[in-house]
Amino acid sequence: MSRNENSRTSLRFFRRTPGVRLTPMRYVFFFLLIASGALAADRPNILFLFSDDHAIKAISAYGGPLAKVAPTPHIDRLAKEGSVFLNSFCANSICGPSRATILTGKHSHKNGFMRNGNKFNPDQWTVAKELQKGGYHTAVIGKWHLNTTPQGFDYWEVLPGQGSYYNPVFIQQDNSRKRFEGYATDITTDKAIAWLDSRKGANKKKPFFLMCQHKAPHRTFAPALRHLGAFDDVEIPEPETLFDDYKNRSATLAGNEMEIDRHFDWAYDAKVRKDERGDVKLPKPDRYGTPEYNRMTPAQKAKWDSHFGPRNKAFLAEFADGKMSHKDLVRWKYRRYMRNYLGTVKAVDESVGRMLKYLDDKGLAKNTIVIYSSDQGFFLGEHGWYDKRWMFEESFRMPFLVRWPGVIQPGSKPKQLIQNIDYAPTFLEAAGLETPAEVQGRSLLTLFKGNSSGWRKSLYYSYYEFGEHRVPRHFGVRTARHKLMYFPKDDEWNLFDLKTDPHEMKSVHADPAYAKTRNRLTREFHRLREQFDAPAIE
Repeated sequence: MSRNENSRTSLRFFRRTPGVRLTPMRYVFFFLLIASGALAADRPNILFLFSDDHAIKAISAYGGPLAKVAPTPHIDRLAKEGSVFLNSFCANSICGPSRATILTGKHSHKNGFMRNGNKFNPDQWTVAKELQKGGYHTAVIGKWHLNTTPQGFDYWEVLPGQGSYYNPVFIQQDNSRKRFEGYATDITTDKAIAWLDSRKGANKKKPFFLMCQHKAPHRTFAPALRHLGAFDDVEIPEPETLFDDYKNRSATLAGNEMEIDRHFDWAYDAKVRKDERGDVKLPKPDRYGTPEYNRMTPAQKAKWDSHFGPRNKAFLAEFADGKMSHKDLVRWKYRRYMRNYLGTVKAVDESVGRMLKYLDDKGLAKNTIVIYSSDQGFFLGEHGWYDKRWMFEESFRMPFLVRWPGVIQPGSKPKQLIQNIDYAPTFLEAAGLETPAEVQGRSLLTLFKGNSSGWRKSLYYSYYEFGEHRVPRHFGVRTARHKLMYFPKDDEWNLFDLKTDPHEMKSVHADPAYAKTRNRLTREFHRLREQFDAPAIE
């Protein structure tokens, strides 16, 4: 029986049942009831799969030099069955601020979470609250990183702060803390599936909004035990800019503290513990310990040691013999970094596969929007770096892959400029809900349907933190081809032509040939700041 036939049958019941009089108010109530039932039946579930610091270069659907070396078949499935957005960006390339932007649809200066260490105002409007109010069953599981208790979620279970890879602690809804033995990516996935399985009664009739959010591949890049050595036998390509000298751009670049060469820590990052070194003295830095190793059970440590022990011993012997040049040492650290980083990605990809299989097995795939994204990109040796924060492409770009059967053309690759301020209005329009005027992003549904008419031509970026890694505050605008960056500390501007200089190695801000472009982007920079009501730059 169709929905219209159901409605007519119910209406006949009201008309023909003795003692039941269909007054005008009952008419209104009746049709609201029918409409709400139809809305709940049609509205899609939303599964938001999220990671931390996942560079698009480490997703094979985006192509690039790592695509064959480190394939991600399950994430790629979303691209094959849906879309991979080729120009997806964050508004502020740092963990907490990006998450706040996704929840609010606003730039950092508007949602108040401008840098890590801030406390997110939980009483402000969020998309989770709006979806919950609009009839969705909501949950967030995994990394939260907003220094406050989640609101707008019927269920939540989150990692404290950055969380841990091994035997992680999860904060419960009664604010108690429980430790679980195992690997964080696997446990987060287990908990997400368990929540989906737990939906009963009235909640099961509601569409769901689930944010499944992983710690990986965030520093300290600790792979699951099963993935140790997964990339030992492959040649990992070296980025062209691994030995960047930081010339021809802002002087602030050389003051960074995120170089594989000078800042990658031996124990914390490279997994060469002090108790393994004997009399071998390694060059600085050697500031931190081994927090993940210290959390492991004896059995976990034994497997970890069986992998890293002999490899560290061979490296230390080669170093002690004086056989390694300075560049050899940087390359060794780069390879160790990449093998561990890609190992953590491997578990995330498996998690995506498990979630997709669950939807298939439960008959939920056809009416579920699945999105894979990350809070920002990450440097995988480009410019000699291993972190994020900068407006340079590797950290500014963030993955966005989405599948929505019957709506999104499988295999499509939109090139329009999108940003994480767009996620909240997208979720709302997909759910049939109104987007508040205060939201600064735009729904992506028109792009999902292949219509790019009237879409934006530029993006605004801001970075406010000056702490770890010594990346200065900077602001900018990006178009399809050009990028303008402003560094207020030295009142310095950089301009890049991304077509002729895709690695952003030389600013052309002072080049007379780019005068018109410089003036146009400067005007656009100020226009966007006015549009988004950005505060004065001090």
